[in-house]
Amino acid sequence: MAGRNMSFFRLIEKGDEPRRLFVGGLHGNEGLTTIKAFKALSFEDVKDGKLIIYNCDPTSYLSTLKRSYYNTRQGKEIISLIKYYRPSIYVEAHCYKNYKRLIDPDRKRKIGVPPLIELENGVLIGSVSPHIRTTFFKRADVCITLEMPCIQYKIDNKALRTYTSILKVIASIKDRPELEEKLAKKYPEQVEIARRYAIEFFGDYPPF
Repeated sequence: MAGRNMSFFRLIEKGDEPRRLFVGGLHGNEGLTTIKAFKALSFEDVKDGKLIIYNCDPTSYLSTLKRSYYNTRQGKEIISLIKYYRPSIYVEAHCYKNYKRLIDPDRKRKIGVPPLIELENGVLIGSVSPHIRTTFFKRADVCITLEMPCIQYKIDNKALRTYTSILKVIASIKDRPELEEKLAKKYPEQVEIARRYAIEFFGDYPPF
């Protein structure tokens, strides 16, 4: 599995702003899952501005919550993309094999970040690593982590459809208020929880 080529790049351009950067497969073999959602995104999903999509090749697994991740080749590559495109909307597409660990209510005490929130069909949402959230992005920017079950463990078409639909929503929005408005129509409780987690964790620097 580790030898498979999962690298994928697509630029959809309909103006200069807003700039959206979607990055998938940041560690391990996650790219095998995320590339399926990324390839489903089309020119029609972007109303204006730019959407840059990049899916990484396999690497050894190191959590993006560890500062040392950003000293790896892959971590440096992600930072270089952020610096080059300067997105105001940034999504890290991940997949998981341990659902309970990610939604653990005690996650903040155990590893220092709030639990992820399930939207539906096992698709989870949260903020990106604080190591880059507060370093490369402004307070009003959208910085989202999106997770679904990894397909190498179990193919879940419902999860993939939900995952892809959320990516399409984010590809269409201009800013955080529009994202909150669109997501709150379908997931009002989850959006409210995300706001509360953001205030509790970031204080005056909420990511969502």
